[in-house]
Amino acid sequence: MESARTFLFILFAFLTFLLYQEWQEENKPAPVEKSAIEDSFNSQPVVSQSNLNEVSASGSDDISSELPQQTFNSETPAATQNAVAQLVEIKTDKLRVHINTEGGNLVSAELLEYKESLTENAEPINILENRNGRTYLALSGLYGEGSPDFKGKVTTYEVTQNEYQLAEGEDSLSVDLTWVNDAGVEYIKRFKFYKNKYAIDVSYIVNNQSNSKLANRMFTALKRDTLPVEWAVVEGFGMQSYLGPAYSTSDSKYEKYDFEDIQEKPLQLNTSSGWVAILQHYFVTAWIPRGESEMRIDATGKDLGKNGLRQIRITQDWQWIEPGQSKEFSATLYVGPKIQKRLEETAKHLDLAVDYGFLWWIGQPIFYLLLFLQGFVVNWGVAIILVTIVIKTLLYPLARAQYRSFAKMRLLQPKMAEMKERYGDDRQQMSMKMMEMYKKEKVNPLGGCFPLLIQMPVFIALYWVLMETVELRHAPFMLWINDLSVKDPYYILPLLMGASMYLMQKMQPTAPTMDPMQQKMMQMMPVFMTVFFVFFPAGLVLYWLMNNLISIAQQLYITNQFNKEQEIKTKKKKK
Repeated sequence: MESARTFLFILFAFLTFLLYQEWQEENKPAPVEKSAIEDSFNSQPVVSQSNLNEVSASGSDDISSELPQQTFNSETPAATQNAVAQLVEIKTDKLRVHINTEGGNLVSAELLEYKESLTENAEPINILENRNGRTYLALSGLYGEGSPDFKGKVTTYEVTQNEYQLAEGEDSLSVDLTWVNDAGVEYIKRFKFYKNKYAIDVSYIVNNQSNSKLANRMFTALKRDTLPVEWAVVEGFGMQSYLGPAYSTSDSKYEKYDFEDIQEKPLQLNTSSGWVAILQHYFVTAWIPRGESEMRIDATGKDLGKNGLRQIRITQDWQWIEPGQSKEFSATLYVGPKIQKRLEETAKHLDLAVDYGFLWWIGQPIFYLLLFLQGFVVNWGVAIILVTIVIKTLLYPLARAQYRSFAKMRLLQPKMAEMKERYGDDRQQMSMKMMEMYKKEKVNPLGGCFPLLIQMPVFIALYWVLMETVELRHAPFMLWINDLSVKDPYYILPLLMGASMYLMQKMQPTAPTMDPMQQKMMQMMPVFMTVFFVFFPAGLVLYWLMNNLISIAQQLYITNQFNKEQEIKTKKKKK
């Protein structure tokens, strides 16, 4: 009967796994086919400001009634009369981006050092896109009468060339898009790229050559569908990396506001500083306004079938521009990997986008230790092994208490077996006698459990470190492990981990009072854990395997020391 129940449990677990795999297959996003940027530009125009306003927060973005009205000339200046929409390509050592002069927004951003996969002809990851049913855009513009984005119109800017490249020896590259309105006010939208950086400075330079006083305000927004991209999906069981918006304000360092929250309750708040971002596995896109002024953050959503759109936006305060004067509005766009040092340099608290969850206070030191050790060994797998050794060394006092408790329990097993025979089925009486024996022999029956509970937060924190550390993405270890961030392709590490867990279990004493069903479940635990770990990143399995091997070595050493102490005590008693 007990064997049948165990078999049914295993069968149920296996069927659950098959159903889970089938669910993932049915619900994963359709693969995005590669097509030329130019084709997508011709077939599908970039999302316009009018579309942006469809999911904007309630309230008018037009200039308020007390601000002066701009009087327009009847003729359009020749400088912008013949402007033709085109794609402008800019390439640096880190980025290749495309800007659509119709609207003046980035429509793609490829990270040249990060590929979608490890295959030979893998494409660079494209964070921003607006094609094949996918939407992810970094939008920016100016509100105010006469501005390029006034009342949702789509302005076509002029540009001197359609290809730019950061030359060797240069530290920065500026790309200017120009537009002149009917009143002769010149708007220059400037994108500034830097060597060895994922941050792009975006600014509007307004030259007011009209006879009227102007007022403008800059907005920056991130607009995305709610579907993950194929290369960012975390395979298998376990906690998934966060996908969705986040923001920082003068009152709050870091807050997540996921897609579901936006749909249920649109966000609106005022702040004097901060940023908005959309996070995904290993990468982040963020807008950081520059300059000191009051600003508003809002987030809204719109359902469009499966891939409903969500937008998070930050709008700076109004600025007056006197006739004959110029004013600059600026913000920084970060589009790149979650490298803490780069994020910290870009904006205050942006490094918190590398989210280690509620155990961040454990995860952060582990990350710095991992980074420090990798700097010496230049191999992330070896660094994980060294981190494991350091953690096990720090937790050695707990391990010593645990394994000495196991050793004492093993010495008491003959007495426990005798009690079981004497008291038979009277479990209450037997429990009382065992507690008396534990007290007399000074043994804590929970002494072996407490150290395990202490180690679990470390394990969970390390899970998040390995999950969130982009440096581990596509990082090889040795032999068949060419990517520590994904599961072992041949399942060798999980099998070795399961074998080590089985050996550890055999080394631990078994309480004679344990129910036979419980004993069978405990015996099957290494099997369950092996199946569970098959889907974990290889780096995490490597940590747990090394943790088990070091634990076995520690238990052998501590038990041997304990037995020697017992022999000495026995000899002294005989004398």
